[in-house]
Amino acid sequence: MSHESHDRRTRIEQMRNADRTRDRRNRVVAISVGAVVVAGLVAFGSYTLLDRSEASADQKSSDAKASEQPGAEGKDAGGDAIEGEKTWDAKKLTRNHVTKPVTYPMKPPVGGDHDPVWMNCDGEVYKKPIPDMNAVHALEHGSVWVTYTDKAPAADVAALADRVSKTPYSLMSPYKDQAGTIMLSAWGKQLTVDGAGDPRVAQFFSKYVQGPQTPEPGAACTGGRGAE
Repeated sequence: MSHESHDRRTRIEQMRNADRTRDRRNRVVAISVGAVVVAGLVAFGSYTLLDRSEASADQKSSDAKASEQPGAEGKDAGGDAIEGEKTWDAKKLTRNHVTKPVTYPMKPPVGGDHDPVWMNCDGEVYKKPIPDMNAVHALEHGSVWVTYTDKAPAADVAALADRVSKTPYSLMSPYKDQAGTIMLSAWGKQLTVDGAGDPRVAQFFSKYVQGPQTPEPGAACTGGRGAE
């Protein structure tokens, strides 16, 4: 074997050894980098899960606090329900004009078939009871009807009469057989209040005088039936 051939094989072997060494080094580097990447992904995932868990806990805490706020329970979807008010399905409150007597399921009535002539409701304060069927027609036009029994304090009656007299599309009258001492009615809506100073009185007037519940908004509140 010549000296030149031996040198060539030696160089080839050295090159192979160098290649194997480089391959091992590359594998070590790749494994190390992969381990770092995996560790980073694990850490990021853990942080994300922790962050979401904390956010969920914060949301549950906020919801719990909101549910503890006065008036939070029992509101409708729009958050506009007045505390204690009763609501009837407008689709079930018929609106036919009839002349025969109607028996209403609630007192005072908040809707249903009614007399062809409405009760005047341009801030009218009636000293005597008025016919249900005419009053219901006034509710159809978007008025609020204030009623009271003989148990209502004179001061409350006077204060409510003052409010009604200054409010178009409202009327007031005594009502003997109602459940509450002072009640407010609109089409499909009714509320019993504690007195003239109850803040819900103003809320009811603001919401339901010509409010969204009105079947015939803008219809006349004069030219109908008046006091007899």
